[in-house]
Amino acid sequence: MAGSALTSQFDVIAGEIPATAQRIAERTAQRGDDMKISRRPILTISAGTGATLLLALVGTVPAASAQEVLPLITEAQYEGWLENLSNWGRWGPDDEIGALNLITPAKRRAAAALVQEGITVSLARTAQTQEGVDNPCPVQWEMVNASARGASDRVAYRCIHGLGSTHIDGFAHRFFGGKMWNGYPIEDLVTMEGGALKNSVLTMKGGIVTRGVLYDIARLKGVPYLEPGTRITVADLEAWEAQTGVRVGSGDAMLLRWGRWARREAVGPFDTWAEAAGFDNSVIPWLKARDIAVLGWETPGYTPRPEGDLPTLALHDFALTMLGIHLLDRADLDALADMAAAQGRWEFMLTIAPLPIPNGTGSPVNPIAVF
Repeated sequence: MAGSALTSQFDVIAGEIPATAQRIAERTAQRGDDMKISRRPILTISAGTGATLLLALVGTVPAASAQEVLPLITEAQYEGWLENLSNWGRWGPDDEIGALNLITPAKRRAAAALVQEGITVSLARTAQTQEGVDNPCPVQWEMVNASARGASDRVAYRCIHGLGSTHIDGFAHRFFGGKMWNGYPIEDLVTMEGGALKNSVLTMKGGIVTRGVLYDIARLKGVPYLEPGTRITVADLEAWEAQTGVRVGSGDAMLLRWGRWARREAVGPFDTWAEAAGFDNSVIPWLKARDIAVLGWETPGYTPRPEGDLPTLALHDFALTMLGIHLLDRADLDALADMAAAQGRWEFMLTIAPLPIPNGTGSPVNPIAVF
């Protein structure tokens, strides 16, 4: 794939900043109409130490866990992955649901069997209507009627993919070299006039029901939250698996917690575009090998700085566009983490029901975990 294809394109929406792969020397973040340019200093990687694991049974992180600082993934490596790890064509040339194909009836029945207590936990952050550093495109809400007979209101999600709501990304959200999931060209298929004619959020109208697995890396490290810039590696993920005995697999929904909301509670609102922890790009082949169907996290999924020669959304875009993994952005996983710890298990049934928006690129959601 040509080098220019490495710069994944933002949705073609009014007021958007053209997507460009800025080099690390420029220390620059890309934003769409719901994002802004940020030039914060590069944050150092927090190595940490082996810490107490706060589980139902207390243990310690093995000395070999996730302390190694890995080299940054190069453009050449990433380009090779675009060719060698792609799932395009795996489920046929006309496919529009990607890895959701892995959620079979048997998978749903197995997920339902995880319901033992009948306890439900929402993974959605309450919609934010106030503009702030971590919510530049707030949800708009207003009352339109209130009388003795009843009341009604109006809600406007101006930026479905913004920072004001928990949402799921459809495949018509992000592109590589003018192509979206399964190789569909965006020309004439995603337009300002017609929206998404292929790969729209409407393909998920039947909802998502599968096994959810929580990876609480803050808990693994024995801290309330990871410091901004922390790169979560395969070693971290597998250390969590070793400690908890859970392992994400085919058709599962993987949920990654680093403590974004705990940090907000501790230090106040902060610019998550510039100050986030998250996956290191080296996790991409691991995601391919595990064959997950959905990937959820507390921020929009960008790679912590420094990201080297790659775009800030390199892993986000690869998972969505090349692997066909639907992404659950801006989830609130704190209550889930507390319940999982109380139950002593990190797997559960997960349900996600996107709104049936014709030609939409994504949808607000209220995911529900059931124990």
